[in-house]
Formats: sequence, structure tokens, C-alpha cells
Amino acid sequence: MDKILEAVVMSSYPNNVKQGLVRRVIEAAKQPMDSEQCWSMLELSTKLYLTGDTKYKREIGKEVLEVYGHYHPEEFEEFFNVRFLLSLLQEGYGPLGKRSHYVLDYIQLGLQFILESPSANSIFSLLRIEVLRKVCERPSPKQCAKISKLLTQHPQCIPTGKHQVLFCQQLIRCIGQFQCVSEGEEDIMEFLEQVNKVSGLLQRIWRTQTSAILPSLKELFTIISSTEEQEAPSNALASVVQFVPLELMDGVIRNLTNDDSITDVQMMTAIGRMIDWVSWPLGKNIDKWIIALLKGLAAVKKFSILIEVTLSKIEKVFSKLLYPIVREGALSVLQYMLLSFQHSHEAFHLLLPHIPRLVASLKKEDSNSATSSLEQLAELIHCMFFRFSGFPDLYEPVLEAVKALPIPNEDRIKHLLGQNAWTSQKNELACFYPRLVSKSETGKIGLINLGNTCYMNSIIQSLFMASDFRHSVLNLTEGNSQPLMTKLQWLFAFLEHSQRPAISPESFLSASWPPWFTPGAQQDCSEYLKYLLDRLHEEEKTGKRIYQKLKESSLMSQAVEHHYLNKTLIEKMFGGKMMTKIRCLKCLNVSSREEAFTDLSLAFPPPDRHVRGSTSVLPVEEIGPQFIEPPENPSQLTGSPWIQRKAPMAGDPAASLMPVETLGFQEPGEAANPLSGDAVGVDAAKDPLSALGEQACAPKDSRSVPDLINYFLSPERLTAENKYHCEKCASLQDAEKVAELTEGPHYLILTLLRFSFDPRTMKRKKILDNVSIPVVLKLAAPGSGFMSVMYDLCSVVVHSGISSESGHYYCYSRECTDTVPQGQPRDGAPKPASDKQLDFEIQWYLFNDTRVSFSSFESVSNVTSFFPKDTAYVLFYRQRPGRQSCLLHEALAEAGRLHGEPSLHKDLMEAISKDNILYLQEQEKEARNRAAYISALPKSPLWWRDFDRDKDDDSSSGGCSPAAGGGGSGSFHGLVF
Repeated sequence: MDKILEAVVMSSYPNNVKQGLVRRVIEAAKQPMDSEQCWSMLELSTKLYLTGDTKYKREIGKEVLEVYGHYHPEEFEEFFNVRFLLSLLQEGYGPLGKRSHYVLDYIQLGLQFILESPSANSIFSLLRIEVLRKVCERPSPKQCAKISKLLTQHPQCIPTGKHQVLFCQQLIRCIGQFQCVSEGEEDIMEFLEQVNKVSGLLQRIWRTQTSAILPSLKELFTIISSTEEQEAPSNALASVVQFVPLELMDGVIRNLTNDDSITDVQMMTAIGRMIDWVSWPLGKNIDKWIIALLKGLAAVKKFSILIEVTLSKIEKVFSKLLYPIVREGALSVLQYMLLSFQHSHEAFHLLLPHIPRLVASLKKEDSNSATSSLEQLAELIHCMFFRFSGFPDLYEPVLEAVKALPIPNEDRIKHLLGQNAWTSQKNELACFYPRLVSKSETGKIGLINLGNTCYMNSIIQSLFMASDFRHSVLNLTEGNSQPLMTKLQWLFAFLEHSQRPAISPESFLSASWPPWFTPGAQQDCSEYLKYLLDRLHEEEKTGKRIYQKLKESSLMSQAVEHHYLNKTLIEKMFGGKMMTKIRCLKCLNVSSREEAFTDLSLAFPPPDRHVRGSTSVLPVEEIGPQFIEPPENPSQLTGSPWIQRKAPMAGDPAASLMPVETLGFQEPGEAANPLSGDAVGVDAAKDPLSALGEQACAPKDSRSVPDLINYFLSPERLTAENKYHCEKCASLQDAEKVAELTEGPHYLILTLLRFSFDPRTMKRKKILDNVSIPVVLKLAAPGSGFMSVMYDLCSVVVHSGISSESGHYYCYSRECTDTVPQGQPRDGAPKPASDKQLDFEIQWYLFNDTRVSFSSFESVSNVTSFFPKDTAYVLFYRQRPGRQSCLLHEALAEAGRLHGEPSLHKDLMEAISKDNILYLQEQEKEARNRAAYISALPKSPLWWRDFDRDKDDDSSSGGCSPAAGGGGSGSFHGLVF
């Protein structure tokens, strides 16, 4: 009968004819048959099943085997013996070089017929040894899947005892070497199915034998932490982790992170490879294990590992948000990585170029998954904006991309940041400030934040960029009896000449720190600036008094005497004078008092008071000698500004104010206001600044700096509880107080009083009104003795936040000088300071602690429009040369011509030189250490390919289109592997 069956199968008859003949043979096989005939048929069916070159032949072999196993069990058991199976497993079946791939399928098929036979136990015992040997030979994913299928169906064949643990470990080793060689979608799905079968077997074993779990995980960690492997282990290992019971997670992570035998490089390699697992589709709980290990590392303060891994992997994790199949897990890991990385903006800034493209892709996808992810991503981005403010130029495109998405409230942001931080102790991360490989491309140097010291950093950078002040400080002689000024000189010198990208102002902070400031807490930068200038001023005055005593003892030359009896440097640079006059409204007596100031604190007018625009100038006839002098008879009071300038009442139109004018803010076509004396008229049509000024001008109902100055200088009515005690009347009387600038400072510092006390909440609140800032400011008081003065904007300190006790400071600065070094005329004559180039073409810089970048006046003007909590707080203006200030400007210009760049004294130059050498040595050492660290990171496909695939390609469709998570079959392959 075997000959007949073989002849039929090998014949050229059509399959339907063959099938009929085979049916007859199989039916005959159900009848009693002698042993020899059974063996012949079993040998033939074995041959057909194992070596058949068509699926049809293998199917016939299978059918015949099943019939004989069922109807001739004794013969089948005798044929399917231990020796035969051992030969199949160890030597294979078929011609040499063409061994059958179906041996395991064949054994699985035959086992069902010998389960109750006496030889079953010996066969199971053989298979327990052989499957262990097989997995030690690292079979292919397909063969591993067959072993798993065999053992899942016949668990009696699973190795036991110590062999079982070894089997699990070796099976994990096999999975670690799995690779999918094809890029076809069907082949990939088949590969995923094979991996799931293998990991499913592990799950089955672990359920019945929990003692095998920890040794298995230890082997898994050994594989992923190995730094010796040429190729990274397969991401298929992710399928193993998903079956580890979550209740074991805490213990496993604790043991790993506290194991001293695991080196930092091994741990970094392992966590890096685990993060790559986010690209494994359909895996459960993988993100939970990754996050748990990251948290475990934070608990034992392994911050250097966390930093390296986050910076090297966060972009790849972010790119996986393109794929719905892995998006949920990738987003969880991304959220933790970003929210925990709070010591530096580096991780978030790596993602900035890619966020707009991802947001556009998710919007286009228009699925529930995409919508949910967009909302979570927007929340994450706003948390990062809140934590790392001060980068408006970088954040603007991102803000534009997410502007239509919900914005979380501040409590929610603080909650998220609070619960995910690596540590609550900020000083533990002090040494891990952003790595700066080289100086900023601007050539400027940043300042390290020493723990909420951005208030100081922004002020120091603003003072440093005040070039006249900087040069004066750097030119100070050695041994000037001014310890704080000497420290400032050293700090300025390092900012000028250091090779470091950023320097620490620690020494200056300790010397200039106001004693009432709380260490580590955010402070008011304006308060710090006032204290600093006052300290420097008083220190120099003390020095002058000492030299006065020396002079009296005739130990000082006349030249030195002249130098020391002049104004202090702070008075020369920042000192102005203001006359405060109070007029009694009964007897018309005027009392006046002149005061010095270093800054003007500008309050915001009440909401019901609308100060007129900056080009509204006091008419000439209303400003005259009678402004101060009392009239000869009361009838002259009719035209007096004292009568017209009544105290502002609710609903009253704004009073006429002292003129504050800004170039470029005049409405087109409006005639320049007539000014008398030395005042300078402005012709909007001719002034080259007008056009830009109109663009920079805020909406009509918003405030401007001139509005606030006008309000500051406007008359104040003293009535009721605020009545003035008139010496002439010898009683309390209604009066009017007015302030008048009598001497403009070289550098005009304006503080916008944004913080006020709210009695309802008992907290200081912030006024978030946008204030338009003119690039050129003109102060004029015709007839008052104060000549028109032009000021150029040179620094803007911005506060980001809603409270003075929190938030962040950064500053915009440019270097205003009397002449522009670039683009000099051919004859060498310097260009005048009023040239358009000075106002708009001088480069702006953005100083944000260690980071310094190029910026523009457009960014200065628009920052609050894009970021409502980022508001201008302290402004520095530099006075242009004029008759009033010619002596100081000439002195500064002469000093510049004589000395050029300030020459530093020997000790200071040596200190800078030594530090530059030390920095180079530090760089070399760090480069070596970092190279050793980075070489341990697993190599993975370039993350940006995921973005490159996500083009607008209308031809792609189906389950692997960009919208569904890829860009054709190739991108699905890239996703998984």
C-alpha cells in the first residue's frame, strides 16, 4: 500500500484526482493491518511530512500519520521511539545540507498519540534535555516559536528544576538575537507573532514557577547592560518585560539600583536600550518599567546617568509619537523624561525644532489618539515654558504651533513639575548645569545661575553692556579702597576675557548680597540693583573721605585731590537730579527740594486714567516762567497750570503733562508739536525711525513708557488726609506737588512698578499690562531750564512669571556708544549717534543665565505679545551727546582714544590667564570622560528618519500611512527595528 500511495503522490495527475486516490488509501489504512505494512506507511508519511517539496505532500504525510497514530497505536508507539526522536533532534532528517525544518512540528504531531503509552515519560525526559540544548544553539525566531508551540501544547516537555531556570535564561538570550531580515509587512507581522509565542512561553513558565522570574530578569539585564556586544540586542526583548508581574517592580528596581557591582556605564547602557523598547509595538507595561528604572536611578542620585541617557534618547522617544501603535507608551516616557529634567533646558530645547512638525502631523491624522496626544503634549510644552522661561526667540514657533490647544493653569503646572522632579533639593543638581562645549557664537559670556540668582545675572549683564560704565570699572587702579567695586571689576574682566562659555559670579554674589534676602529664593532684581548701586556709591564716598583726611595732613597731590573730590562713578553714570515742588493752594507759596536719583520708579496709572499718547506735548504757551513763579495777582491764575492740573478724578480726562517724546511714535502725517528754546522738534515724515516706530507701537489702549513717565511727572493733589503743612500758613492746606527733572543721568534706569500688594489675597500681585518700549526716548521741558535730552534704549530686563517671589529674569541688551565702529565713512569721521544705524542696526543680545544668543529689537517689542507673563521690568537708556552732557561724553571719548580697550592690572590679567588654561585642561579631561561614557551608549537607527518619512505624501495609504503610524511598509520596519 505504501508503494501505491507513493506512486499516486509522485504522479502527474491533477491534485483533485490524486486526492480521490489518497482518500481510498487512507480509508483502507483504518482497517487491521500487519506490523510491517504499518511501518512502511509510517516511514513514507514521515518522509512526505519532513522532506515533501510541496505543501500538498506534507499535508498527505500529516493525514496518514494521524490515521496510523489513531488506528494503529501500538505500531505507532513502537515506531515513534526515543532513539528515533533523538536521531531526529540531533542529526536531523533528509539529505546532508538539506535537513528538514519540520522536525519539531513532526514531534509535536506525534506526541498526541503516545501520551498514555509506557514510553511517554522517557520521551518527555528526552525532550526536556533536547529543547534546552536546542535553545543553547540560538535557533532562529521561527524555530524558537516552534519550540514554544511544542512546549505550550505539551508542558510535560518543559525542563524542570535548575534546568528550567537555565532554559528561561537561554530563551531570553535567543530573543536578544532575534532580527527580522525582511521589510515586508507580512513578514514583519509573522516575526511579531513568533516573538509573542516565545515570550508567551516564558509567561507560562513564570506563572507556574515564580522562582524562575528573578534569575530570568537578571539574565535580561546582563544582556542589555553588556558593553562588549558588537550589535545591540534585539528590541524583541521588550516582549519579555511585559509579562513580569508589576508587583515585583519595586523590589527588582531597588535591587538593580543598589547593586554596587553594576557600573555606571553598564547601567547607562541598559536604560538606554530599554528606552529604545518604546518602539516595540503592542507591548504592555514597557513604559512603566522604563519610568520605574529612571525613578530608581533618581532615588539613588545617579543624576549623571539620567542626564546622559535623557539627552541621547529623548529625540528618538519623541519621534515615536508619529506612530499610533506605540504612541501611548512613548508619550508616557517622554512626559517623565521632560518633567523630571528640571535642572536644565537642554532636553526640552533638543525637541524645539521638531515640535511644530509633529503637531501638524497629529492634527492631520485627526484621530482620538492624535487629539488626546496633542492635548497632553501641549500641557507638557506649557510646563516647559513655565520652568524654562527666557527663550522667547526659540519658543515663538512652538507657541504658534500649539496656540489653539488648551493651556493648563499654574496650579496644574506646579503639580506636574513637583511630582516628577528627580529631587526636591536643588543644590544636589548644581554641578549638573547645562554643559556648554564652547562660547556662544555671539562671543559673549553667560553667568551661571547659583540657585534663583537670575535676578542678579540679568542686572550684571545689563551693567556690563553699559559700555561707558564697564570701561570705567575696568580702568580702576589697583588698591582703590573699594572692595565691592574691585570684585565687580574682576567679574567684568572675566566676562570680557574668559574663554569659558559661562562663569560663576559666586564671589560677587556673596559680596553684594543684601542681608535681608533669603538664600536660594527668588528676589526683586530692581531692589538688588538699587542696593548694589547704593553700596558702590557709599563705598567710593568713604574712600573720598579717607583721602580728604590725607589731604588735610598734606600727604596728597593736587591732581589726586581733584580726582577724589569729584562725583562718584555711580553719580557720573547713573545719577540724575529731580526737583520736587509743592504749592500751597491757599497762599500760593512754593517750597522746593532737589533730590538725587539713580532710577525712576514708574507706577501704572489707575485703570480709569487714560494718559494720552507719547507725542502729546505740552503747548508752548502753557509752559512758561509762571510754571514755578507765583503770579502777581490772583486773576492771572486762570491760565496757570496749577489750576488746570487738578487731581485726577474718576472719569476726568487726563491732565496736560510734561512732554515725554519718543522718536518714531508720532502718528504719520501729524505735525510736530512746536517747542521753544532748545527743544528739538520731530518731523515724522523725515525721521528715518518713524516707520519702525509705528510697527513697534502697541495698540492705542495699551501703555507706553512715555505714558508712565508722564504720569510720574504729572501734578499730584494733596488733599484730605494727605494735606500739606504750609509753613507760611502754619497749618495743613490743600496743595499740589509736581516733580521736575533738572539733570538727566548718563544712563537713565526706569523701573516699571509691576508688583503691588493685593489686600484681598494678602499677596503681591503682578500687573501684566503690555508696555510699548521706544527705542529712542526724548525728554523735554521747554522753558523749565531742563534741555531736551535724547536717550537710546540699551537694556531691557524681563520678568517672566506672575509674582515677584517667583518666576525668572532674563535681559535683552545692546552696546550703545557715541559712534558706530562698523561701517565708518572713508574719511574716518565717526558717524553721529543719531544715525539710524545706531538705533536699529546695533546688534541685540539675549542674556539668559548661561545662554547668550543673538536677538533683535522686534523680539524685545513683541515678547509680551507672545508670552503674556514675560514683561519688561527694568529699562536702561543711554543719553546721547548734547550740550548738557558734553563734558562727560568728551571725557569718556578721550579716555577711549587714549587707552583703547581698558588695560587690566597685572594680578587680574594673570588670574584670567590661569583660569583660561585651567578651563582648557578641564575640557580635555571632560572630553576623555565623556568619550568613555558615550561609547557605551547603544547604537540605534537615526531618530530623525521618522520625521523625514512623515512628508505630505498623498499616495501613501492604509494601516501604515503617516497618519496611521508610518510611511509605508519601510517605515513600519524602521519603527520596530
